[in-house]
Amino acid sequence: MQIQKQIKKSNYLLKGLIGFLSFLLLWVLLTSTGLVKPFFLPSPLSVIEATIKLFTEFNLFSDILVSVYRILTGFILVVLIAVPLGILIGVNNKFGEYLEHIAIFFRYIPPAAFIPLSILWFGVGEIEKLFILFISGAPWMFFLTLDSVRNTKKELIEAGYTLGASERQIYFKIIFPGSLPSIWDAMRLMISTLWTFVIVAELIAANSGLGHVIIQSQRFLQTANVIAVIIIIGILGLITDYLFKVGYKKFFPWTERVRG
Repeated sequence: MQIQKQIKKSNYLLKGLIGFLSFLLLWVLLTSTGLVKPFFLPSPLSVIEATIKLFTEFNLFSDILVSVYRILTGFILVVLIAVPLGILIGVNNKFGEYLEHIAIFFRYIPPAAFIPLSILWFGVGEIEKLFILFISGAPWMFFLTLDSVRNTKKELIEAGYTLGASERQIYFKIIFPGSLPSIWDAMRLMISTLWTFVIVAELIAANSGLGHVIIQSQRFLQTANVIAVIIIIGILGLITDYLFKVGYKKFFPWTERVRG
């Protein structure tokens, strides 16, 4: 069994490497043969040079830290508010109808639509950007948590009642622990969504962050810089996703076999 897992993991990494190399080869062919002009798609070498210049001359590392700080702060706010509400409504439908409809209302409003209001309410500082991140993630996190709680296996709940468990024990010994793996996956999905919206928040009225670097590079027609920042965002996303995978295996080892 252990050998099979190692083979599957090595095949997964090999296929990922092949996919990356294929993409890189296509990029090289498009740029080296002149099929696409460098203004629209710079060569990989040009992007590497632009990346080095951004770090050495424009202190890109500080912009990365600013964006990561905003992501983590917004993520913590979303989790601290949306997850407890989702759990509360999931186990007690008394106020569910009110909150669900409010969450549905905000879930279908594009977060970018709140940018003018957020600037009007909070100015162009950090609170404005955190508000955009919160309004982007909280409604979705609420529903994902709610679904995780409500999808707890009825067999486990019935077994708990059969064995004489109280309502409190059902909530804290069965429903809450049983829904945690799904809530963790929802958090993993949510932080990737927040990476999208932090860039949106930084594109307007910002003087720092990766979104700010992108919009500044676009203004000066520095396409290589734009692609360099996009690649960096993708790498940061991969690291974040990997950390959540490791956390899943560490905190919920009993579900590892189901996930494969």
